[in-house]
Amino acid sequence: MIDILVVLAYFCAIFGIGLYVGRKQESLESYALGNRNLPWWAILASILAAEISAATFLGAPGEGFALRNFTYAQLAIGTILGRIIVGRLFLQPYYRYNVVSIYEYLEKRFGLSTRRWASITFLISRVLASGTRLFFAGILLVIAYMMITGQDSAGQMETVVIYIAALTFITIATAVYTTLGGLKAVVWTDVLQASILAISLITTICVLLFSIKAGGSWGAAWDSICYHLGNKDYNPCEIQNLKPWAFFDSGITGQGLLADIKNILGSEYTLWSAVLGSTFITMATHGTDQDMVQRMLAAPDSKKGARAVILSGLMDMPIVLVFISCGMLLFVYFAQQGITPPEKQIEIFPWFIIHCLPVGVRGLLVAALLATAMGSLSTALNALATTATRDWYVDVFRPTAGQQEQLVAVRWLTVFFAVLLIVVGAGTAWLTVMDPTVRILPIALGIFGYTYGSLLGVFLLGMLTRGRGNDRGNMLAMLAGFVAVVALEILTRCELVTPIAFPWRVTIGTLVTFGVGACFRTPLDCIRRACDRE
Repeated sequence: MIDILVVLAYFCAIFGIGLYVGRKQESLESYALGNRNLPWWAILASILAAEISAATFLGAPGEGFALRNFTYAQLAIGTILGRIIVGRLFLQPYYRYNVVSIYEYLEKRFGLSTRRWASITFLISRVLASGTRLFFAGILLVIAYMMITGQDSAGQMETVVIYIAALTFITIATAVYTTLGGLKAVVWTDVLQASILAISLITTICVLLFSIKAGGSWGAAWDSICYHLGNKDYNPCEIQNLKPWAFFDSGITGQGLLADIKNILGSEYTLWSAVLGSTFITMATHGTDQDMVQRMLAAPDSKKGARAVILSGLMDMPIVLVFISCGMLLFVYFAQQGITPPEKQIEIFPWFIIHCLPVGVRGLLVAALLATAMGSLSTALNALATTATRDWYVDVFRPTAGQQEQLVAVRWLTVFFAVLLIVVGAGTAWLTVMDPTVRILPIALGIFGYTYGSLLGVFLLGMLTRGRGNDRGNMLAMLAGFVAVVALEILTRCELVTPIAFPWRVTIGTLVTFGVGACFRTPLDCIRRACDRE
């Protein structure tokens, strides 16, 4: 009962904040950008809430549980470097051109076709990725349902129905305050959601530490942690040499240059993928994705927007470390208690939440998971509706639409995309339940890998050059970047080339797109417009 009250209190707070701050909207710009007067610290919290999706909330502890080291956290290095580049390179042109949809920049730099091509790429990618990630939010609720009903397992169709009901409820609840409140509702509810997430993670770590201590001293608890993480010959004087505490992995095998290159390109968590691959991914997700950039544009100027995104990168490292530490402590807890973990890595943390946490704390963690799911979902809905309204409804179908008509359109499109995401999420749930061997996390991450390299390549072409790239060349370049990544994936599956890990996909797509696009000259009138803006 207490857990239910905690969750209900969360929903009441979310709806109350969302409806209150979203009053007095009179235009598409006020809906999409909150009149560009939001404080940088609120934008920072919103960025953190949006990027910590349900996949991260459940997947990162699973990685800590499986790997029992911190090599996954290396990727946070690239997120810092990537956000510095976004803050210093990307935001100023967006503010200079006064865009609402960031793909308007591409029209003013290259032409209309580039804008539409990039916009439709974002819309399709975001719908597929966000819809797929909805599946993760349902995992906890399915496990809770089985515990309440006393079932060890449920039939396939029953499980599918539970998943669909869960993700439908979450999507509708998120769509309500997003539709009525716009970006202001998204940002200020994200602030609350980020706070709940921080409190819940700290509480979970404390519960695990005290459970491992189990009446003994903290020294004994530390010995137990080291023992169960695979170091039976633990020596306190050699703690720095303990393998489970590894953070950096150079990827160097010592078997020659070719072997090292193959290992680096095929490994997900190495120093090379952290510094290069993760940097390109972050530039793509935080610099060319309307979902993330839109909240940065809600700051009064580019400096405050840059401050928010750069500081969010610096906060990424401790957040990731906490998630991974949680997974490593879970491994020790399960070993001490003699508990057999769920077969699926992604289900380990939610199983612990439902079955092992005390009353009240369990409700807090359920609210935290819902917060991560709703935080990333609300921004996706807002960005999708804004892009579709600005780039397609107004620009293509209703060029004469007034501010009130645009406001009505963006709200209806928010509802439309909510329905679309439910359909994609339901399809993902059905596929996963019917075929348990399907790995959803690589799919959710891989969708961006196929398309975001093309987006980043064309944006970098516009920002790093003055006279290269045009509409026709950009379309060929983006297609080439997409084909290059797909071709590598096909060749890998056919075992004709060495497997390429997901952090490198965006990098490869970006370099191919940039290289092909640079072969074409920019029309003189576009160059003049760019010079006039500067």
